[in-house]
Amino acid sequence: MVDRFYDEVEFDGEESQKNSVSGFWSEKVYIITEDYEIKGYVFMPKTGRRNRILSDILNGKRRFVAVKDAEITSRKAPERKIDSSDFIQLNLDSIVLIRPCSE
Repeated sequence: MVDRFYDEVEFDGEESQKNSVSGFWSEKVYIITEDYEIKGYVFMPKTGRRNRILSDILNGKRRFVAVKDAEITSRKAPERKIDSSDFIQLNLDSIVLIRPCSE
């Protein structure tokens, strides 16, 4: 059984953002840490402006960011198989770069 925070309806033909049924916006992001490259979805409450999702996450009081449907690639061994996880949490101090996914 797989729980979903969002429905599978695409926004404006874009896969990068999905409308949340439970009161959250989600955005597909690309994250680089010292050891990993991660693609997945981050979530913010719908109470804020949609175009502020990433800056709100990075400037908030919480020290961790939750990533759903994460694809994880090792930067030190890129030939290794891509790992996937339904849910991970990253310490903000470990993030070197985070940006919206444009694929």
